[in-house]
Amino acid sequence: MSETAYVTSGVTLLEERLAPLYARLAEHRLYRSFRTVEDLRLFMQSHVFAVWDFMSLLKTLQRGLTSVDVPWLPSEFPRSRRLVNEIVLGEESDVYEGRAASHFEIYLEAMRLAGASTTAIDAMLMGVRAGKGWQDALAQSGASAGAQKFVAGTFRRIERGQLHATAAAFTFGREDLIPDMFRGFIRDQDQRLQGRLALFRWYLDRHIEVDGDEHGPMALEMIAELCGEDGARWREATEAAVEAVEARIALWDAIADEIGSKT
Repeated sequence: MSETAYVTSGVTLLEERLAPLYARLAEHRLYRSFRTVEDLRLFMQSHVFAVWDFMSLLKTLQRGLTSVDVPWLPSEFPRSRRLVNEIVLGEESDVYEGRAASHFEIYLEAMRLAGASTTAIDAMLMGVRAGKGWQDALAQSGASAGAQKFVAGTFRRIERGQLHATAAAFTFGREDLIPDMFRGFIRDQDQRLQGRLALFRWYLDRHIEVDGDEHGPMALEMIAELCGEDGARWREATEAAVEAVEARIALWDAIADEIGSKT
């Protein structure tokens, strides 16, 4: 079987395994649970941890696919190193209203404008900056149980050290899976709040735009180069992708339960 055939077969298997999970995400009860802005704030306070740990997945890929040591040496993945550097540029240094900022920093700003608490994520960042391990910083942050479980799963994936599987975990379960119904709720609420959700809307629209049109296809190319003609790697990448989407569903379950418990 040629390399092209291996890639086609691998991608087909991946898409077949993910299709029913994507359907579950698109129809998730979370999107029908939003009634008030307070519900949205609860969502953001947990979801921000997924926005944050996404960057650790990305940096793991950049570290593995490029050379960040001195003296510098070229890595063995020329196509993927270009792709990951392009993704890093957009995710870590996008441009919003003429200023550079990471999508995570923009999300934090959006939370503050919306009136959502950043206490837990700020505590997490402070703990890491103070030299705590991510486990201790997370446990002491006050983050929701759902957010803590999600982040722990992400770092377990990172610690396994399989670049092809990490690339698959990075690629799937992203923000481009958020349906229009949720974005419509935000637009409706924003009219009442006189633009306090405008930055959050920008974040969602921007992420969906770059993930769907740019970063998603780039990430698939990365997986193809890393898996190549190795059937075992394609199976491992598929399992990592499934695991990532299932983790996203579990996070949505937890947030929906939290919103429901407040009613």
